[in-house]
Amino acid sequence: MFYWLADLSDGGDFFNLFRYITFRAGGAFMTALLFGFIFGPPLINVLRRRQGKGQPIRDDGPEGHFVKAGTPTMGGLLIVGALLTSTLLWARWDNGFVWLVLFVTLAYGLIGFADDYAKVSRQNTKGVSGKMRLFLGFVIAGIAAWWATSLQPEALQLQLALPIFKNTLLNLGFLFIPFAMFVIVGSANAVNLTDGLDGLAIMPVMIAAATLGVIAYAVGRVDFTEYLDVHYVPGTGEILIFVAGLIGGGLGFLWYNAPPAAVFMGDTGSLALGGALGAIAVASKHELVLGIVGGLFVVEALSVIIQVLYFKRTGKRVFLMAPIHHHYEKKGWSEPQIVIRFWIITLILAMIGLATLKVR
Repeated sequence: MFYWLADLSDGGDFFNLFRYITFRAGGAFMTALLFGFIFGPPLINVLRRRQGKGQPIRDDGPEGHFVKAGTPTMGGLLIVGALLTSTLLWARWDNGFVWLVLFVTLAYGLIGFADDYAKVSRQNTKGVSGKMRLFLGFVIAGIAAWWATSLQPEALQLQLALPIFKNTLLNLGFLFIPFAMFVIVGSANAVNLTDGLDGLAIMPVMIAAATLGVIAYAVGRVDFTEYLDVHYVPGTGEILIFVAGLIGGGLGFLWYNAPPAAVFMGDTGSLALGGALGAIAVASKHELVLGIVGGLFVVEALSVIIQVLYFKRTGKRVFLMAPIHHHYEKKGWSEPQIVIRFWIITLILAMIGLATLKVR
């Protein structure tokens, strides 16, 4: 909305700053951060009063988690509210990619909200059925995949861009749509599985989002794409403002989610943020790079898949407990050790992901 203040500019005054994506991204970050600090305490108080016993704790979970009983969930509402407000205030409303990532974020957030509500109202760990969540997730992802394709240049539509290889595209044809759907759904559920310790999911999400935001900004500028030899996708630069809002809102949430957490993100936040990462990757034609940048989420999801398949086949377990962060809890690692080490791993992977922009 503030972008239109640039129309008041004669080209050399303060209002001209609103033409710059980087300036508006800074505004979105500060807006979302202040939103989190202002609305965090009252939201947590409301959630605590409404939910009573808070998020149900799994009976078969690590013993140390029982002390967290009574902690309210649905804290993702704070992040989604912050990034929605900041994006609407600072992004261009005529940019289709902005509405695309907002659509995916809010739609997955609604699925997560329904799941969280079912859990706290019934006071058990079973919310919306997994089949229903997957069905709705694939429907949303299908709409998003088609939408992203329609916004991209014709030469890039239904094409898979390969990192490292210069000007290399793999024509998937209409198979690109189900592939993009898998990326979005997989990203949403992988982040959801990672969200099991205080602060574990939100920081890797912010790191991955920042990396993808830089990539989206770069591929949305023709001068950058010519220098880096990556494919030009006009309009994706505006996604940086959404990402700035996500980071600001994420930091505001982390203030209250830092151990011991005053509120949990819940599926409301984890599904919304995971879906957002997938949507940004699809929009910017960097789906495979998401697998690198979000490698932590990939490992968390794979640990669950491997555990389930191996147990069904042999009756034995590969890990002491899945997802893999619980495995390390069982091995005696403290919660802060796991969280901080996983953050470090994510930072390393983010640097590798960024390097793919230049290593061609």
